[in-house]
Amino acid sequence: MRTIAVIFAWFLVSMPAFATGIEALSDDDAADGLKQALTQGVNVAVDRLGVANGFLDNPKVKIYLPGTLQKLEGVMRTLGASKHVDGLIVTMNRVAEVAAAEARTLMVDTVEKLPVENAKKILAEGDDAATQYFRDTASEELTQEFLPIVKNATNQVDLAKKYNDFVRKGGKFGLIAEKYANIEGYVTQKTLDGLYLMMAEEERLIRNEPMGQDNKVLQRVFGSLK
Repeated sequence: MRTIAVIFAWFLVSMPAFATGIEALSDDDAADGLKQALTQGVNVAVDRLGVANGFLDNPKVKIYLPGTLQKLEGVMRTLGASKHVDGLIVTMNRVAEVAAAEARTLMVDTVEKLPVENAKKILAEGDDAATQYFRDTASEELTQEFLPIVKNATNQVDLAKKYNDFVRKGGKFGLIAEKYANIEGYVTQKTLDGLYLMMAEEERLIRNEPMGQDNKVLQRVFGSLK
């Protein structure tokens, strides 16, 4: 019982200290720290994924055939379509890599314009809360603005037409979602998903090791959460 009482007392003492750390920040400082963390996340994500094999060699973000077409892959290979399937997969990932490399300015600008009214609350939620807020708030706009980048990259790929023809055939039989009925829409979403994932990983690193960051604002803001 004495041990439980000691732990409970420590918990009560720790709570005010934690609150004081966050509350010591101004709203502007909290918002600035949040946005700088997101900007760093964008840069890390683009650096990792916007290079040759950035998507293709990363099992966390590698883009495969959409929907239940994955289940049919074995059948297609049996029918002698292995080269075609592999070519489509490589091509989709190459498009994602090119598009990701060109997405830096767009995503950084989106972070800067991001409305942040509850920065302290988002900071206190922990884990990847800032990235999730960014995704929830800006995803629709980002998708619309990112699509032309993907289309431009897709236009340089000879397999784009074959992909679209292939997927449309599957769509007629209800094999895939309508939103994935063209390579641009599918790769756009998957590319953004990959970028968000890398951003979330970087945010967790910042939260876990705030004093290991070169950025003084990140040290101060995220250090206040410790």
